[in-house]
Amino acid sequence: MRDLEKYRGVIPAFYACYDEDGEISGERTEALALHFLKKGVKGLYVNGSSGECIYQSVEDRKKVLEHVMKVVGGKLTIIAHVACNNTKDSVELAAHAEKLGVDAIAAIPPIYFHLPDHAIAEYWNDISAAAPHTDFVIYNIPQLAGVALSPSLFRKMRENPNVIGVKNSSMPVQDIQIFKALGGEESIVFNGPDEQFVGGRLMGADGGIGGTYGVMPELFLKMDAYIRAGEAEKATPIQYAVNEIISALCSGHGSMYAVIKEVMKKREGLDIGGVRKPQAAVIPEDQPVIDHAAELIDKAMETFIR
Repeated sequence: MRDLEKYRGVIPAFYACYDEDGEISGERTEALALHFLKKGVKGLYVNGSSGECIYQSVEDRKKVLEHVMKVVGGKLTIIAHVACNNTKDSVELAAHAEKLGVDAIAAIPPIYFHLPDHAIAEYWNDISAAAPHTDFVIYNIPQLAGVALSPSLFRKMRENPNVIGVKNSSMPVQDIQIFKALGGEESIVFNGPDEQFVGGRLMGADGGIGGTYGVMPELFLKMDAYIRAGEAEKATPIQYAVNEIISALCSGHGSMYAVIKEVMKKREGLDIGGVRKPQAAVIPEDQPVIDHAAELIDKAMETFIR
């Protein structure tokens, strides 16, 4: 029987770490991984959307995962997102991830062409076959991938014994209930949208993977603790505060991830670089946005944590 407990909890989506020339920084990648280890999170989701995978080469993504595994492999649950827009590169990343000893691999559907379910299933099964001893997580994010995971496709994929569940980033919380019911007790469903962490958990999600967890992990860990204790009413005001913070993070000229990195630099003294083009970098006029987001996090920490 698989150990699914290692997936239940708060799993930040790992941010891309660049040097001054905009190349992957192994040193900064390791520093960020160790930072999350100290924060007490359950694991890390590496090379996903928050890791800017769409803008990175296969070798970039291998380098990121190698440095993460070097310092926290075996200490945190590591899920490596390996999807590329072709099977060949995805299979290469899957085999590399298994060789490094990750806990699971994950993949979105191929984007751009809207493939039929049978083609998506073949794509995912080919990736899984390249890492035959590793758990596989389906990443459902229809608003970006352009196709949604249907119940029938999920049933088909569950015929593959390595498929343990879904990282569900569709907005309707009902989808979490649907996938949890279809998967049964021996499956895992992760809540994806950070703005509905509490709602997703109450609908049956076993844990969460999110792009803003990393800038305020303490708040998500506190919500998780309350939910586990059956005190969701105490988690709700934290969710409201988190949602206000997310709105602030999204209000700059720079992309949300560019602002997040500046907030982490300001609050944690952790410099992990900027973002890779074509994502928008922060500009001087974003400083009030950065300061405001940092202040909101500090206020929430004082209210709910300290």
